[in-house]
Amino acid sequence: MTNVAYPIQDYALLDDVECERRIIQAKESLGRRCVVLGHHYQRDEVFQFADLSGDSLKLSRNAAKSEADYIVFCGVHFMAEVADILSRPEQIAILPDLAAGCSMADMANQSNVQKCWEELAGIIDVESTVTPITYINSAADLKAFCGQHDGIVCTSSNAKKILQWSFDKREKVLFFPDQHLGRNTGFDMGIPLDEMVLWDFRKPQGGLTVEQIQNAKIILWSGFCSVHQVFQPEHIDDFLQQYPETQVIAHPEASFEVCQKADYIGSTETILQIIRDAEPNTRWLVATELNLVNRLHEECKGQGKNVHFMSATVSMCSTMFRTDPQHLAWVLENLVAGHVVNQVAVQEPNATLARKALNNMLSVV
Repeated sequence: MTNVAYPIQDYALLDDVECERRIIQAKESLGRRCVVLGHHYQRDEVFQFADLSGDSLKLSRNAAKSEADYIVFCGVHFMAEVADILSRPEQIAILPDLAAGCSMADMANQSNVQKCWEELAGIIDVESTVTPITYINSAADLKAFCGQHDGIVCTSSNAKKILQWSFDKREKVLFFPDQHLGRNTGFDMGIPLDEMVLWDFRKPQGGLTVEQIQNAKIILWSGFCSVHQVFQPEHIDDFLQQYPETQVIAHPEASFEVCQKADYIGSTETILQIIRDAEPNTRWLVATELNLVNRLHEECKGQGKNVHFMSATVSMCSTMFRTDPQHLAWVLENLVAGHVVNQVAVQEPNATLARKALNNMLSVV
C-alpha cells in the first residue's frame, strides 16, 4: 500500500492492452469489495469490464443491493450522484473521469429552474397547481428542488406513470430538462401539442404569454440530448424506401417528428428487450446511441436480425466517451492501494431532498 495516490498522469500514455491487464488484475484483487457499473452507452473498451450493465437507475439500485464497498460507475456524473444517493452510507460512489458529464443535464441548472418557478409564481399559484418533474438525467440539486416542492423524478421507461401521478396531484407539470421526453410522453397520453408549451430560460417569462402558461398542462424546459437530435424523419423515409419491411424503434429523447414515424418508442432497456424478443430474420432501424446499437447488432446477427443505426452520421455520447480504460485502471489500482480517487458524494440537504424525489418515483413504479 502506498501513502500517496497514483496520479492520473502516470496512466495517460498506457495503451489499452496494458490497461486491460491491469484492470483485470485490480478487479481480481478487489473482489466483491468493488462493483463496476457499465451504462449501455459506454464504449466497448470499458463496457467489457462491467460487472453490471443497464440504464442509470437500474445500475444504481442493483449496486446498492450489492456487497460492494466501492461503486465504480462507468457513466456520467449525474449517474454517480444517483448511485451515491441510493446506496448505503458505507458505500462509496466513484466516477473514473469527473469530466464525464451530460450536455442535456447541463441545460437546466438550479438557479435557472428556481427563477422559472418564481416567474411562474407571479402568474399562477405554483405550489398548488404545478408539480415539478425532473428527468433522472439531471444534477442532484434539481432532484432536490423537486423533493423540496413535492415533486418527483422520472426515467424514460416510467415517464407516463410519473406524469399520471403528477396530474392526479395537480393540474400542471413543469418538466425538465428534456423537452422531447416530456412532449412525446404527454402526446402519447392524449395531451394536445398546444397544451405543452416550451419554456426558454433565456427569455423573460420563458418567452411565453400569460395565456399560454395558464392554458398549459405541461411546461417543457428547452433542453435536449444532442445525441438523439441527430436522427431525422428523412432517415426513416429513405431507409424504408430501400427496406420497406423494416421496423423502426426510437428512444423518446428523439424528436417528436422521428417518434411519430417510429413503430415503437422506448427506453434503452425497452429497445433491447423488443429487438431481442423479435422474430428471427427481421430488420430494425434504431434511433439511439451508437455503442448500444452496434452491440445489439453483433448480438442479434446470428438470429438473422439486421439491426441498423438510424443516422449516417456517427452519434455517440461524447461526454460518456471520456471514461476510458486508462481512467478505469487508475481508479481501480488506487483502490487496491487503499486510495479513493474521484469520489462523488452528494451533500446535505440536497441528498435528503433528492432522495425524497427519487423515493416518490420508486413508490409509483
